[in-house]
Amino acid sequence: MVLVLPAVLPVSGASSEKILDNPWNHSPITVYVDDKNIPPHYSPTYYEQIEKALEYWENGGNGNLEYTPVFEIVDSEDADIRIMWVENLERVAGAPSGVAGYAKPSISGDRFVEVDIVLEVGNYQGRGWRQYGDATMLTIAKHELGHALGLGHSNDRGDIMYPEYELRDNVNPILLDKYGTLLRAAGFIALAILLFLGVSWQYSRKKRKKLEDEYFK
Repeated sequence: MVLVLPAVLPVSGASSEKILDNPWNHSPITVYVDDKNIPPHYSPTYYEQIEKALEYWENGGNGNLEYTPVFEIVDSEDADIRIMWVENLERVAGAPSGVAGYAKPSISGDRFVEVDIVLEVGNYQGRGWRQYGDATMLTIAKHELGHALGLGHSNDRGDIMYPEYELRDNVNPILLDKYGTLLRAAGFIALAILLFLGVSWQYSRKKRKKLEDEYFK
């Protein structure tokens, strides 16, 4: 499945996507992460992905920023960047199929006043709904934060600002967080069983060949 990561959706009079070299006139850039008003399938591990995405851009990101952002997570909705989650953008906001998130900045002149980032926690595949794993959430968060820092889309498929993302991970983060130890133990047991079967098969194969060589000359 391919997720669509749209360009910024500007408001306050702007009529098209606007790329700014340095959209913030102060540092640090404050960030509010709403982990209180959350949809049913929200995973607490998503908050960690936001922290990783912020660190990604503080460490240089994709190398296309003209400045080095410094973020500060605050517990106030008056922050420069506000991040929230919804169950599914198609159902909640009427977004086109496959859209996984968006960044909506308020712009004054050549500066951002504030940016709202909305991320969904899953999408539909046919009739079934599929929750995003942490790796997908991290990718979406990095991309939308790139827009919040003034970057537009890239034509390079290897760039985080490329507007499409191929969904690969499908591990439910809630189940992984709750049953992670059990799942890892089950994985080791399964591996041990496979190794045992492999060794047993090799042993029986050699034993059968020995008998064949002995009795069927």
